[in-house]
Amino acid sequence: MKTIKHKSSVSSNQQNTVNRFDETVENYLQYRPSYPEEVYTLLSHQFDFSHEKMIADIGSGTGFLSKLFLDHGHTVYGVEPNQAMRMAAEKYLANYSNFHSINGLAELTTLQDESVDWVVVGTAFHWFDIKKTKIEFKRILKSSGFCCVVWNVRNQKESPLLQEYENLILNFSNDYKKSRAQEFDQTIVDNFFHPYEMYVASFANKQFFNWEGFKGRLLSTSYSLRENDDKYADMINALKKIFDQYQSNGRVEFLYETKMYYGQLK
Repeated sequence: MKTIKHKSSVSSNQQNTVNRFDETVENYLQYRPSYPEEVYTLLSHQFDFSHEKMIADIGSGTGFLSKLFLDHGHTVYGVEPNQAMRMAAEKYLANYSNFHSINGLAELTTLQDESVDWVVVGTAFHWFDIKKTKIEFKRILKSSGFCCVVWNVRNQKESPLLQEYENLILNFSNDYKKSRAQEFDQTIVDNFFHPYEMYVASFANKQFFNWEGFKGRLLSTSYSLRENDDKYADMINALKKIFDQYQSNGRVEFLYETKMYYGQLK
């Protein structure tokens, strides 16, 4: 694993977005879902995906999506602006000599022109400035390059537990409604891959949590209340009631739909 340090210009709004993950890192690393192997299998079946293909993982966070490609022998440049997240990924992926950790933004990755074969994004796209990001991705992608955006979406349709979990977030979150996460699908479909063809796929994904894990999953989000908030205890009590209602043998099932959007940008 190699750490590459660059200076990048960050606006005040971008800095606020970056800093909001400072308090979530440990819970994020322990309790957020990884990405299913089917993501890689699908791409390797449809495209020339030999291990020589260079990958840029943008908004790489703690390194979950990077690991999927590293496990198949690819060189991965993990671009992450949050220092705590970046350091967690460097520790998590320390045994991979082909992982390169970079302090950069989606809009300013610091990577060289036409230097990567694939740009991938895991559960981070909704934080990006879409217009600037598309320009940057087109700049760093080779002429034959592709982009793949992946997101683990909580599967509320098939989980009454997650329906109640969603209501709890809406009741207690600081700014969940402003996170733009709900706009993800439409942003991708309307703006990003146009005028080129966009491919879509999805896979089932799940986690199982005991009470501490279920609580940690909530606290891994950037919009969760923190212990110094007056309503924090009420939030945790409400969460415990949900857990107690749906637990079986001390565990609950947390369902996701892993959605993929992929195609060429140039």
